[in-house]
Amino acid sequence: MTGLLRTALAAFHRLRALPPALLASLLLVAGVLPVAAQPAAAGGGPPDYRLGAGDVVRIMVYQNPDLTLETRVTEAGVISYPLLGSVRIGGQTVTGAEKLIADGLRNGNFVKQPQVTIAVTQVRGNQASVLGMVNRPGRYPIEVTDMRLSDLLATAGGITVTGADIVVVTGSRDGKAFRMEVDVPTLFTAAGRDQDILIRNGDAVWVDRQPLVYIYGEVQRPGPMRLERGMTLMQALATGGGLTQRGTEKGIRVHRKTGDGKVQVIQPTMDDRLQDGDVVYVRESLF
Repeated sequence: MTGLLRTALAAFHRLRALPPALLASLLLVAGVLPVAAQPAAAGGGPPDYRLGAGDVVRIMVYQNPDLTLETRVTEAGVISYPLLGSVRIGGQTVTGAEKLIADGLRNGNFVKQPQVTIAVTQVRGNQASVLGMVNRPGRYPIEVTDMRLSDLLATAGGITVTGADIVVVTGSRDGKAFRMEVDVPTLFTAAGRDQDILIRNGDAVWVDRQPLVYIYGEVQRPGPMRLERGMTLMQALATGGGLTQRGTEKGIRVHRKTGDGKVQVIQPTMDDRLQDGDVVYVRESLF
């Protein structure tokens, strides 16, 4: 029994010395480790996340603790790594940066079979801002290369009930200033996929307040109300509870501000569409 125990312990220690990935493969083939129990890949971010200036990374080499380093990517996209000196990892994916360092250690005969793991401990290089009428405004990391506008808005908690349907995306594309207005509800139609643009580093999304119209005079519920898409004067009056007993449809006036800042007074029909900022006045019947 003693000899068998010693043999088993020796085999156990030899298995522990194997790289984790190889050990998992052997156990999987042997039927000891189920598929669902395979170890997950290490790292602090998705493997396709592209590293950028300001990101803080922790680099580890299996069985080489002296090569463990936590450092910040410079503005030039470079880090200083032991034995290799300056390494440009900015713009590389996490997987690509791991391979870059591993190749350097192998080609320099520093480590025979390096297994490099990079964990992104702080994302500072690839971020986009969401401002205005969202539930959680702020700066958010672009953790995947295919993050779209809808993904970013969802990360920010979505648009509030007082937010507009139209959002503005600004940034740069190909070195040129970029600005685009996006109608959010159309993103979820068959023809609106092209509007769900890819988010790039430095983009900013602005969600303005919802458009409003104001009703006063002889209506049941005077005050501001949300201007729904295509809302007519009749629909606005209905939203306001309708006219009072003293109100009259004759002589209704709409005060509308023009592009030069002046206010013009319009006598609309019930089917006329209202615009953001319109002020509707319902007069009292004289008879």
